[in-house]
Amino acid sequence: MTGLILLTVIAALGWKLRAPAGLVWGMLALLWGAFVLVHGLFPGPGHPLPALIGGSLPGWIGLGVVAALVQAYRWALARLRARAVVPEAPAEGPFSKAELGRYSRHLLLREIGGTGQRRLKSARVLVVGAGGLGSPGLLYLSAAGVGTLGVIDHDTVSNSNLQRQVLYCDDDIGKPKVFAAAAALTALNPFITVKPYHRRLTEDIAADLIAGYDLVLDGCDDFETRQLVNRACVTAGKPLISAAISQWEGQISLYHPASGGPCLACLFPKAPAPGLAPTCAEGGVMAALPGILGTMTAAEAIKEITGAGTSLRGKLQLIDALYGENRTIEVKRDPACPVCGG
Repeated sequence: MTGLILLTVIAALGWKLRAPAGLVWGMLALLWGAFVLVHGLFPGPGHPLPALIGGSLPGWIGLGVVAALVQAYRWALARLRARAVVPEAPAEGPFSKAELGRYSRHLLLREIGGTGQRRLKSARVLVVGAGGLGSPGLLYLSAAGVGTLGVIDHDTVSNSNLQRQVLYCDDDIGKPKVFAAAAALTALNPFITVKPYHRRLTEDIAADLIAGYDLVLDGCDDFETRQLVNRACVTAGKPLISAAISQWEGQISLYHPASGGPCLACLFPKAPAPGLAPTCAEGGVMAALPGILGTMTAAEAIKEITGAGTSLRGKLQLIDALYGENRTIEVKRDPACPVCGG
């Protein structure tokens, strides 16, 4: 059985030296072919070469067939594995390995950690308005791993939006904002769900829509819609994070009467006088200002969902980007508020 021992030694040396599998199998096949050839050329029992190799012609042929079947099985199995689409197995808790890496900087924060990140993943946040304020808010909520993001806006992307609405690019001009936003957000984070609503928020749908979310971000650019969102949030008992901008100035607060804070109507019961708070189209706006306030809405949302830090509930933060001045004032509920009073 010298031949079989030789084959075993070659296979063992190949494994020990970590030689390429193809090279080892090739050498074994070459040696096997030589053994078969010797037995075929010298079939008699009296010849010394077949006796030295050992075995018989049928035996060596059978061994070759078995080895070929084993190799064919391994090759077929490798092809199947290469073609199979195997979903990534979840790692610890509800997160996959990719998510753990993606959110690692959150997981390191004592105030967020694994518990807070799980809360973000299970959270449902509705953003009303996908413009200057909604764009950065949506981007950072998506990147932070908020599991479900709803976005409602009836508008389409225009050339003048691109100066400040960082969620869109030139190719998006003419597209509905909510669909362009959904594509950008899922490209940024494929582990979240984005629900676009291409329509104006109206009284007949506001209550049902907002009731399906845990938290609402208001990025509207008109007073009537802001008040509609506020009324629906008060009725549903949902916290509302609202920001507003004009030219170089902005303001932000968290409104939640159900937890003791005021609602938007407590502070602003009536629309501002004409010309007092011009829209972006009327008075212009510094490009980075919506980014500052929109990012702050995302930060407040992350804090509210995870329970980290102190929120802006009962506070109104005022931002003056032109002179670099910020101040925060305390605000209280109005007992006579027509929306949340009583």
